[in-house]
Amino acid sequence: MARKKKHAEHANHERWLVSYADFITLLFAFFVVMFASSQTDKAKAQHISDAVTDALDKGGMEAVVHEVLGGTVDEKGKGNAQMKGPGGSEPKNVPNIEPAANKELLPKLIYLNKALEAEIRDGKLEISQEPRGLVIRLAQGWFFPSGDDTVDPKTYEALKKIAGIIHDSPNQIRLEGHTDSRPIHTARFPSNYYLSSARGIAMLNLLSQEFGIDSQRLAVVGYADTVPIAPNDTEEGRVKNRRVEIVILNQGIAAPRAAAPAPVPPTAPAPPKKK
Repeated sequence: MARKKKHAEHANHERWLVSYADFITLLFAFFVVMFASSQTDKAKAQHISDAVTDALDKGGMEAVVHEVLGGTVDEKGKGNAQMKGPGGSEPKNVPNIEPAANKELLPKLIYLNKALEAEIRDGKLEISQEPRGLVIRLAQGWFFPSGDDTVDPKTYEALKKIAGIIHDSPNQIRLEGHTDSRPIHTARFPSNYYLSSARGIAMLNLLSQEFGIDSQRLAVVGYADTVPIAPNDTEEGRVKNRRVEIVILNQGIAAPRAAAPAPVPPTAPAPPKKK
């Protein structure tokens, strides 16, 4: 009986499918993990938002925000979903955070941006964190009449929220007055230095007398037009330069204990007495 002829085995050209399937499986697992991580960060971001809103309603801002924010931000400003990072998100209304800024002020920045959202939107003030500290820039047009140093009472509600932050923190405060480059020469304000200093002192008096801030923590500086933030050759630029800045100084920056003396307008010499 003749044996059946054994056919040669065909080469298997589909073995690559096994490796490909393993690769697809691992890739799928990787994206599942990344998706889960992003969902965790979103949940924490929502937690932060809810906690800040609750703090605004109940007044317990400091403890709640510190608890929610928890850990640290590294020297590059990343981590813990407070800043940009893997799977993280940029918090809304947290502008101009400098890498070198003191991280102790970050909760105050978040709170003020939430509490003063309407004022920021209307251009009444700006808030930023800089290496020197937390800067609250008050637009002169909203807080002071033109050429005067009287704080508009309509702004007290916004200033009350700022005073609450100042009152609950140990940081020194610097009140900086600024003007545009147009000269002023009146009996009360012989120069822009007098006007800028007077506005800083008016803010000091309001914070200490109306809102109970210890005046020993406050210092006043009148810069006149020497520190512009916009060109003075346009009206838009001059409007930006007319401002008072409340600076919550970083703990490492010392501020003078005594405020600048109130500017005293020059008086005319007394007429000679008749003999």
